[in-house]
Amino acid sequence: MSSAYQKLLYNLEELNLNHMREYVPNYIDVANKNEISLTEALLELTNQELHYQKNQKIERVIKRAHFPKRTSLEEFDFDFQPSINKNEIIDLKHMAFMEKKENLVFIGNPGVGKTHLVIALGIEACHQGYRTLFISCHELLLRLRSAFEKGTEERVLKRYARYDLLIIDEIGYLPIQKIEADLFFQLMTMRYEKNSTVITTNIVLSRWGELFQNSEIAAAILDRLVHHVKVFKITGKSYRMK
Repeated sequence: MSSAYQKLLYNLEELNLNHMREYVPNYIDVANKNEISLTEALLELTNQELHYQKNQKIERVIKRAHFPKRTSLEEFDFDFQPSINKNEIIDLKHMAFMEKKENLVFIGNPGVGKTHLVIALGIEACHQGYRTLFISCHELLLRLRSAFEKGTEERVLKRYARYDLLIIDEIGYLPIQKIEADLFFQLMTMRYEKNSTVITTNIVLSRWGELFQNSEIAAAILDRLVHHVKVFKITGKSYRMK
């Protein structure tokens, strides 16, 4: 191999163009045989590198979203859950609700597929470049309460408020204390009409006063949450019993 060729490989590695470096030998060989022009070879190489870097960026965004697993809408068995309008759910992939700063609430008993659907939508949001976070309600409230006790709640609230899409899973499975309800209200206020929030819950919205142990704070939270909202009620059987 010529010193120029070795230098080329070295330069690509130094530039962190390792994917391009891997395919250079093939394209040089094809170009030397006059099967494609040098310009075409460079175009193909750079196209592959751009595609690779785009996929790597998406993977980083997905990793930072902290999904507990990966799901897709294509994997969801809509026939098993006929209470769900398949076309309406599939249409959410276009992320029009994100552009409108709308919220989504999925209501249903444990095991009906709420978390599967919101993870799938969250991953699609990542693919479209939206900064996304998936977090259980319990974990979110623990972090907010811990920040409050340390006097850093303002900074932590701002961090959660900045996500383009915040997915809060399993609201209603554990009791919510007053200070936690107050902090949750502050977060919903900060996100109101600025960013989209997706929630899964086993509690119908009319009973959130019981959930937050305060009808006034629950009403204030719902006022901000449901002003621009799409609600999906899943009334089918648990997948775990399938």
